[in-house]
Amino acid sequence: MKYSEIVELTTEDLAVKLTEEKAALNKLKFAHAVSAIENPNVLRAARKTIARISTEIAKRKNEAKNETAAEA
Repeated sequence: MKYSEIVELTTEDLAVKLTEEKAALNKLKFAHAVSAIENPNVLRAARKTIARISTEIAKRKNEAKNETAAEA
């Protein structure tokens, strides 16, 4: 998932997507432990997607916090 796609999602959608991606990563890890998966780079891509989503969520929380502090 590209960063431009992540930015377009709402915060609620990002939270849902994050849980989905984490579940998918766990399945991939299990499949890789049982028998080597065909392309192990998929694990790396999944971790990077999770990181991108987490970063965007943190960024939005920080922006909201700063807006609240600026109003006070």
